[in-house]
Amino acid sequence: MAKLFIVPTPIGNLEDLTFRALRLLKECDVIFAEDTRHTSKLLQHYSVSKPLVSFHSQNEHKTLLSCIEKIKQNKNCVLVSDAGTPGISDPGFLLIRECIKQDIEVECLPGATAFVPALVMSGIPCNQFVFEGFLPQKKGRKTRIDLLANETRTLVFYESPYRLSRLIEELIVSFGGDRYAVVCRELSKIFEEKKRGNLFELKEYYLQHPPKGEIVVIVEGIKN
Repeated sequence: MAKLFIVPTPIGNLEDLTFRALRLLKECDVIFAEDTRHTSKLLQHYSVSKPLVSFHSQNEHKTLLSCIEKIKQNKNCVLVSDAGTPGISDPGFLLIRECIKQDIEVECLPGATAFVPALVMSGIPCNQFVFEGFLPQKKGRKTRIDLLANETRTLVFYESPYRLSRLIEELIVSFGGDRYAVVCRELSKIFEEKKRGNLFELKEYYLQHPPKGEIVVIVEGIKN
């Protein structure tokens, strides 16, 4: 019976690929990849040669049905993102949802996700948290941030290095500059960095040190 396997890939350090994930990459018929060039580097590292089909945010609606047909042809297919677990802040969600609608079995492996190590290492309570991912770029952004200002649970954001200073400034306006936060950058990579402090301190730091790489921002909830 055809099945779609959701396979997490390393967020940085290639040694973080699990044995089971590697086995499925070797045994599957087709790999759906967010960026085939990026995934090719991972496959080459592990000497895996499999057909790659592009499935990213610019073509997901166009290729969705063709991907479903490939799975239905009694093929075991794997879905990967550029890094981490597919379906979290990436277009893989659409393929997963469509498989479920069409009674195609979906199996997700446990594995790398950027926000989990960032949250655990932050030192901010992680027994309850709200994952916001990437905030809207324009419409609804300020409204969303304002709604979160009174959230008591820990807040988790993904952000581009080019927009980090903007995000921190917006959080200061809505949350106040003394709210404690941690910015985690390039997790599991050579230049991994965790910067801790209140929002005002983080704003001043990143104005002097423009960041690079993948970023997770952890912000404490409002205290009761």
